[in-house]
Amino acid sequence: MPLFIALGDEVRLTIIEVLANACIKKQTELCGMNVNEITDKTSLSRPAISHHLRILKEAGLVSSRQEGTANYYFLTFGESTKRLCTLGQYLQNYMDQV
Repeated sequence: MPLFIALGDEVRLTIIEVLANACIKKQTELCGMNVNEITDKTSLSRPAISHHLRILKEAGLVSSRQEGTANYYFLTFGESTKRLCTLGQYLQNYMDQV
């Protein structure tokens, strides 16, 4: 499942933390960071950040919007959270039957 692959990497968790902190500091609906800003907050190269952002996007944890020539990335947990809850309910039902 792409969600578990995305969450199973320390670098991607760091990117999630950086994006979350940016939203907390900006306290606006349209929070987000571009690749250069994320690179400044981590020890990774721009290509590495882009690679990890693609994996996070595929898992539904991050989305992006374009402003001029830059893409701004922000967290989107809604659908991923629903899938995790569904999995938890399935596992709970299974355990109740055992």
